[in-house]
Amino acid sequence: MNRSEQLSKLQNTQNWDVIIIGGGASGLGTSLDAASRGYKTILLEAVDFAKGTSSRSTKLVHGGVRYLAQGDVHLVREALKERGLLAQNAGHLVKNQSFVIPNYNRWSGYFYTIGLKIYDLLAGSLSLGASKYISKEKTIEMLPNVQESGLANGVIYHDGQFDDSRLAINLAQTAVEKGACVINYIKVVNLIKDNKETVLGVQAIDQETAIKYDIKGSAIINATGVFTNAIMKLNDKVYKKYIVPSQGIHLVFDKSFLPGDHALMIPKTKDGRVLFAVPWHNRVVVGTTDTLIKSHSLEPVALESEIQFVLETAQRFLAKKPTRADVLSVFAGLRPLAAPKEEGKSTKEVSRSHKILVSKTGLITITGGKWTTYRKIAEDIIDKAISTGKLPKKQCNTEHLAIHGNKPTTTADRENHLYIYGSDIPKITELQKSEPELNEKLHPNHEFTMAEVAWAVRYEMARTVDDVLARRVRLLFLDARAAIESSEKTARLIAKELGHDEIWITKEISDFKKISKCYLLSEFQ
Repeated sequence: MNRSEQLSKLQNTQNWDVIIIGGGASGLGTSLDAASRGYKTILLEAVDFAKGTSSRSTKLVHGGVRYLAQGDVHLVREALKERGLLAQNAGHLVKNQSFVIPNYNRWSGYFYTIGLKIYDLLAGSLSLGASKYISKEKTIEMLPNVQESGLANGVIYHDGQFDDSRLAINLAQTAVEKGACVINYIKVVNLIKDNKETVLGVQAIDQETAIKYDIKGSAIINATGVFTNAIMKLNDKVYKKYIVPSQGIHLVFDKSFLPGDHALMIPKTKDGRVLFAVPWHNRVVVGTTDTLIKSHSLEPVALESEIQFVLETAQRFLAKKPTRADVLSVFAGLRPLAAPKEEGKSTKEVSRSHKILVSKTGLITITGGKWTTYRKIAEDIIDKAISTGKLPKKQCNTEHLAIHGNKPTTTADRENHLYIYGSDIPKITELQKSEPELNEKLHPNHEFTMAEVAWAVRYEMARTVDDVLARRVRLLFLDARAAIESSEKTARLIAKELGHDEIWITKEISDFKKISKCYLLSEFQ
């Protein structure tokens, strides 16, 4: 996956079948669906793949236990099927994760056991394991740091856990292998229309060279997530709100707050939300919140009230109580929820299911959705382009399509931090051998090596320090201070790989430090 090769593909193609704006979960999934059906496909991402919402999730591939409680059986059944398929198609990234619900009311144990048995039933043959009621003693054994005072019993169930931006990169690689043209740092600035206001293509600018491109195609797809409204401003004569952004934040702690392999799930917090504490890359991710916000940005900032809510809730359920000083990183993400018909509806009530809109101009827009169902969303988008006459009919074939790197992994495999690279592991190991300087650690407290930085630049289209440390190697999300300390080393290697000068290096380090401030909790005090 090489940016200059992709640019030359763009420059040498007159007309595309499918043009996708946005390189998050929905956009990348759609590029793979379209390319694997044999359509000439191009995807344009204004910044980096998964830079927005798609790198900031709770890292779960799940059916949505709380949607079952809300009675949305269709959404849960669809998500459980997709969860099972993703575990098969990206075995190196998706693992079977056991969750324990600690109950401080005797009857809750029976209530949740019955609900989760229905959850298992809906998963059918793609179930990851049976849910069961467990005793107080067993609950303490599985969650060694759980608050024991008042504990009555527990319930264990299974869901999927994954690495979101790594999956995004692997989807981009798979799409390229299937013939798609996929480019980051190309921003769509306008829509090309004919005199009947029908969209014929897009105008885009390469953010690195300022070169402008007019790109024509049959089906134009807007998959820009929280930035949907901005593209719709270029499309509509009258402004209308299509999505409402809702913010979710996560705090990251070291493993001592959740020793062992089980995740903690709190089904009902004091304001009715669900909270998870999930093991991830040898750390613990705790979240999430659900706060309607007025404006959106590429670097959303956790609100003080959200930080307090997550900390207080975690402290209520954990014996060793996490404090602000224990937070290694805080990250905020925005969900692009489909705008409700009635103003002021709470975000908990806004449907998580996706909606596909076809404008009078012919522009196809996707709103809502979640990572787990990205494949089905992509299938629905291309099917919609076919049904509206934009594309000739071809069957979807992504259901059992292996994603780049796919390799079943065991618990033992996951002891090696390189497991996320799946079938590419031997190539990275080879890099460390053939270029010994790449064997050096990125940071003394972490396992990542310089070989992973070189790999990200050479084969995963990483262009900046942020691309590498936030989304290829997840250091910024795991330990923000360590990421800042690694920024100069990273910038120097990228500069060497891409031929940049000292001025570029200085600017990159400064830009990355600005971004990183949002991930450091002390900055909020």
